Amino acid sequence: MIDRSLTLPHLVKRRGTEEPDRVFIHQVEGEKTLTFGRAHHDGLAWAHALERLGVNRTDTIISMLPVGLDAVSCWIGCNWIVAWEVPVNTSYQGRMLVYTLQNSGARVAVIAERYLDRVLALDGDIGTIETIVVPDAEGSIPDLGVRTLTRAEFLADLDDPADTFDGPEPWDITEIFYTSGTTGPSKGVRYSHAQQYATTMALGEVWGDDDCFYCPFPMYHVSGKMFVYAFALTGMQGVFREYFKTDEFWSDVRRYECTSTLLLGAMANFLYRQPEQADDADNLLDKVLMVPLIPELKQFNDRFGTRIHTVFNMTEVSSPIIAHFEDVDRMPVSACGRQRDGYECRVVDEHDIEVPDGELGELIVRADEPWTLNDGYLGMPDKTAEAWRNGWFHTGDGFMRDSDGWFHFVDRKKDAIRRRGENISSMEVEAHVNDLDAVLESAAVAVPSEWGEDEILVAVVTRPGVSPTPGDLHAQLIESMPRFMVPRYIRLLDELPKTPTEKVRKVALRDAGVTSDTWETSSG
Repeated sequence: MIDRSLTLPHLVKRRGTEEPDRVFIHQVEGEKTLTFGRAHHDGLAWAHALERLGVNRTDTIISMLPVGLDAVSCWIGCNWIVAWEVPVNTSYQGRMLVYTLQNSGARVAVIAERYLDRVLALDGDIGTIETIVVPDAEGSIPDLGVRTLTRAEFLADLDDPADTFDGPEPWDITEIFYTSGTTGPSKGVRYSHAQQYATTMALGEVWGDDDCFYCPFPMYHVSGKMFVYAFALTGMQGVFREYFKTDEFWSDVRRYECTSTLLLGAMANFLYRQPEQADDADNLLDKVLMVPLIPELKQFNDRFGTRIHTVFNMTEVSSPIIAHFEDVDRMPVSACGRQRDGYECRVVDEHDIEVPDGELGELIVRADEPWTLNDGYLGMPDKTAEAWRNGWFHTGDGFMRDSDGWFHFVDRKKDAIRRRGENISSMEVEAHVNDLDAVLESAAVAVPSEWGEDEILVAVVTRPGVSPTPGDLHAQLIESMPRFMVPRYIRLLDELPKTPTEKVRKVALRDAGVTSDTWETSSG
């Protein structure tokens, strides 16, 4: 078990005391820099301010913030008072935002000004929220129906915050990450400090304090939070950009002299498929965590002068399967790596009996050390029990292990969709589509994307007497659901294929795929 000194706030405190002027994070937008000394100061100030609002140990706190320095201060502040931050996907609006606010049970929310229109649109349906802090408000805050505070009001009289907090233990919860399951509502994963450390240390030893990590990843996702923690753990500098932009990537890497990054989902494909340039290898980027690997792995390395490592991870686990640089060079490109020390990984049948090498089954995982896998789902004991069966965590992912011990990811649980780095529940897509006045019923399925991962196809049956075009439906969905969930393809049907018991046969829709009568948005 890790020592409490390795939890985030204690790491920041140590570095902030010993190396106060050392750069922790540089943000591209606005060219802002956060030193470890300032990060420690601001984290303490946020902790005191939250405590003044009545936030106590194990209380949940909603944060809906863009990638930036406030998101870091909020997280550290929550950690000092051992409150559980609930970072909300900044694409959420409508029913998904309502669900997260209600399910979290939070009384305090920290929400950036740019997202307040989402809250206003809920017309007061904001669960148990009593206070909303708007740290970047430049003018008056609209009436949200609850107490609102500007940054100045929230942090009043905290220019010199006292260092009086004991802080968290490794087994304390640092985050509640909402992650889409397969067909049910999103689940809040209880994520401990020990799990944060274990996840990071899958690769932490490859980074040194002379590295600079390029991080265009959201702070509501493990990919963002993990690397902020890695910066504090290793002393390497982080470079924040709000969003990954293919046409800005290499110029950013060169400008900020970045030596390492993560390429998640389709990012590697986007970069590789750009026209070749004479100076492609003229950069300092060396250590690239690529998840998943692309088939053109060797060509990518040769072209850009990089080295690749990879992992299999999900929010609930802590990178139990890993491949370091030398492993990636010799393993099948379809593999994720081998079982990591300290973990047991099995591929099993529906009765949790291990299947022979080469056969498809479900990946299940357990760890040697306590608290290094998830602590279950917030407020969902039935889902926790379903996932944690027979002492193993059931990932729901189809895997195959080969005779050399390499683990191969084969398929996702049947109705899950993985698009642009996001896990998407087909049920949640369908709920949005079914909310439209013209829709009688719908079914969402994954279809292959030319960029890797999935695209979303929705089969729709409209109500009698109405005849909207797919374009009409798509335009309405853009206004009501997170952008990453908006379907690329819409297919109008007279009826959905069903079983004798009236269950939709999604396998038939997936097998049919993008048919000649399927409409495709021009924006992709």
